[in-house]
Amino acid sequence: MQQKSFIYSNANIHYQVVGIGKTVVLLHGFGEDGSIWNLQIAALKHEYRLIIPDIPGSGQSDLVTNATIETYAGIIKALLEIELPTTQTCTMIGHSMGGYIALAFAAAYPNLLNGLGLVHSTAFEDSSEKKEMRSKAITFIENKGAYSFLRTSIAGLFNETFWADNKQAMDELIEKSKSFSTAALVQYYQAMINRPERIAVLKTFLKPVLFIIGEHDKAVPLDSSLAQCYLPAISHVHILKKSAHMGMIEETEKVNRLLNNFLEQV
Repeated sequence: MQQKSFIYSNANIHYQVVGIGKTVVLLHGFGEDGSIWNLQIAALKHEYRLIIPDIPGSGQSDLVTNATIETYAGIIKALLEIELPTTQTCTMIGHSMGGYIALAFAAAYPNLLNGLGLVHSTAFEDSSEKKEMRSKAITFIENKGAYSFLRTSIAGLFNETFWADNKQAMDELIEKSKSFSTAALVQYYQAMINRPERIAVLKTFLKPVLFIIGEHDKAVPLDSSLAQCYLPAISHVHILKKSAHMGMIEETEKVNRLLNNFLEQV
């Protein structure tokens, strides 16, 4: 596994490259870094060339000031100008906020993609209730700090049964969240609040789109997820019966199999 970085707007952007084969970009979500994909990296690295960035403000990447979802997509474009040969395309898989970034990338650079994957993510913009909830979260983070927020919110991303049976793993995930700054989490929430609807992207994207949905997901509810699945020309839709918002961890073997099957077809 190669640890790499490049400079974007005076910020150091860290990413990893591992494996050989068709290029696949894995984008993590809010309150995570690239390591959230470690269980998928282990399963896919023998067949694919994986690029796993830390979104600015996460992991080893510096924060980029005043960033939007479109800014993050532009940073991924800059990364691919380094790592993707001009004659090739890639598949982009995004979890949660990473899915929002992948959709923004598809809106701006569709010709660079041979497939798109949304893992517990949505093309719909936030509802007014969701925006209000995120705004309240920003206030909490500013008053109590990033770690206090993540420590109380991470549990809600998992199916209660999984949480009860995997307390040590969850404690490690919570401990790792200490690396996040208040500024980073506030910026992510503001970017998500302000992101536009990307339904048109799904309607016009002619390559395969993968949807991995958690039946018990509270962050991106099942009904909302299913409402977007008929929009692309080619959809691969899978519901994880035992998962909430973190299927990569909750149902690792199934997610790995779904990703591999999808990637074989693009």
